[in-house]
Amino acid sequence: MFNALRTTVLLAALTALFMVVGYFIGGTSGMMIAFAFALVTNLFGYWNSDKLVLRMQNAVPVERSRVPELYDMVDILSKRAGIPTPAVYVINTDQPNAFATGRNPQNAAVAVSTGLLRHLDTREVAAVVAHELAHIRSRDTLTMTITATFAGAISALAQFGLFFGGANNRDNPLGGVGALLMVFLAPLAAMMVQMAVSRTREYEADKDGAEISGDPLALASALHKIAILAGRQVNVAAERNPAMAHMYIINPLSGQRMDNLFSTHPDTGNRIEALRRLAAAMPVDHKAARPRPRPQAAPIRRSGGGGWRVPTVGRTDGDGGERGPWG
Repeated sequence: MFNALRTTVLLAALTALFMVVGYFIGGTSGMMIAFAFALVTNLFGYWNSDKLVLRMQNAVPVERSRVPELYDMVDILSKRAGIPTPAVYVINTDQPNAFATGRNPQNAAVAVSTGLLRHLDTREVAAVVAHELAHIRSRDTLTMTITATFAGAISALAQFGLFFGGANNRDNPLGGVGALLMVFLAPLAAMMVQMAVSRTREYEADKDGAEISGDPLALASALHKIAILAGRQVNVAAERNPAMAHMYIINPLSGQRMDNLFSTHPDTGNRIEALRRLAAAMPVDHKAARPRPRPQAAPIRRSGGGGWRVPTVGRTDGDGGERGPWG
């Protein structure tokens, strides 16, 4: 009930922002056109935005026969989470990262990068997958996916108005200044909405994901490694579509972009500390593998994966790429 209310309020806020942009571009008529555009975006976002996100992030679907270990892991964790097993996608980038998308648990997908499989061990990969399954179970994926679609559409609408007559529209109360402001303020406002949604949901997904995997310290260790390596490796697909950065477990944008001034993720150190407190409060299953001690700031080795068969081809960080066999 709460998630449905949250999504409704979010969509209402983004629709209102759409209408404000339309008003400054074309006055009353522009506002009505923007409202109609927002309704279409809502419908498109609900039914198709997950496919759009996967495509824009160069995520490639994989068959169980090619990555049986990963599929088995997703199966087991999905049963623990009480949701259907989502589709599995792989992003061919050396930056370790992951995200989930889908309008509901019955139509969901989890995407992990080849860098994640290469640099993290089995427990850490499981913890990351459990975090993404927590997003799916709480239907955060619908909220985050539609937010990403709206943010991109708002930016496009603002720029369209500037270059195609918004500055000269007589109904615009601020004239060219108003149109120019919309180009900068509308995307910023959409980004602020993303921040408000993403920050709180990441803490919740960390907690719920740690409970699904039963290993909070593995997630803490994974976040530590991903945060370090994400700053060293450029995720080209994410850089081209920064409005979707909030969907990843760690902000995929490099520190060279101004987007990082408005991070969509909580501070990684705070997330790790929260997971350590959770681990201390959780009962220990002595029959299972105990979590590791707190993650250390040791040098990250490039070959630190947990024996995964990592894909070496597919849609790459570049402009396409060929599909082929797994490495």
